[in-house]
Amino acid sequence: VFKQLFYVINAVALNNLLLRKDVCSWSTGMQLRFNISQLEEWLRGKNLQQSGAAQTLEPLIQAAQLLQLKKKTSEDAEAICSLCTSLTTQQIVKILNLYTPVNEFEERVTVAFIRDIQMHLQERNDPPQLLLDFKHMFPVLFPFNPSSITMDSIHLPASLNLEFLNKV
Repeated sequence: VFKQLFYVINAVALNNLLLRKDVCSWSTGMQLRFNISQLEEWLRGKNLQQSGAAQTLEPLIQAAQLLQLKKKTSEDAEAICSLCTSLTTQQIVKILNLYTPVNEFEERVTVAFIRDIQMHLQERNDPPQLLLDFKHMFPVLFPFNPSSITMDSIHLPASLNLEFLNKV
């Protein structure tokens, strides 16, 4: 249940990031990373680390880090490419294109830098979709635990009115 819930949080937040220019900034990256760390802390507090819920947030974590990283040199491009393994090339480029500085200390991402990123990522075989499918459902598995009680040792009370059942 928590894995599914965290996946939906990831998909909706990442899709909003990919569609809205006004949220692609360094400060949004900081806020996202803080909020994600709060979710991860909650999972640890509830002893749900093994549920797989935290792993579903990986694309959003990487998008938040992408917003916070320096985006100028070829070394920066290599760092981004090695860090953003859960994001597709199309998603990385879209976030970089939408990146909007919110103060005078930040600069827009140059076209040359985006081309450098695309060159580094050209050998990836990413799926062509940009947005995540937030309707994706994880399969639910219920483990089978056989009972040690044999059927012939079970006594059915008369109050259940199950006289029509016969022991075989």
